[in-house]
Amino acid sequence: MTPMTSRTPVPAPPPPSPLPPDLAARLKRTSDGLLPAIAQQYDTGEVLMLGWMDDEALHRTLTTGRCTYWSRSRQEYWVKGDTSGHVQHVKSVALDCDADTVLVKVDQVGAACHTGARTCFDADVLPVRDTAAPAASGPTAATGSTNTPAPPTDSGTTTPAQ
Repeated sequence: MTPMTSRTPVPAPPPPSPLPPDLAARLKRTSDGLLPAIAQQYDTGEVLMLGWMDDEALHRTLTTGRCTYWSRSRQEYWVKGDTSGHVQHVKSVALDCDADTVLVKVDQVGAACHTGARTCFDADVLPVRDTAAPAASGPTAATGSTNTPAPPTDSGTTTPAQ
């Protein structure tokens, strides 16, 4: 009698990518095979929405001229505008420097957001502290000093500020 050995099932390989092999090899996908896809209005630069694409959705987007996304909640492909009429006509597609995000420049017809808003990013703007404000200049209350460095003289030494 031979001893029984247990074998761990080998997972099935992913289906072949419909993308050109050099492009498919460069993509850095999430653990579930997706890439974030940012839709941006091509002529104004307005950021419209964020969707998700797998290789098939990206392939469809590149070959049909219409944005196709993968719905993580419904687990199905959807073409923007097929039910709402709010179509995204693709003008260009680019990868970011890490090949882990897609930027799709589109001509958006109607609203991009499922709420009916033009963009998904204008309803809940978060407050940001203004860090670009110039530093206060002029004499400080305590010392009367401006704390301005003295300009260099022709010889490279500094003279006290007047």
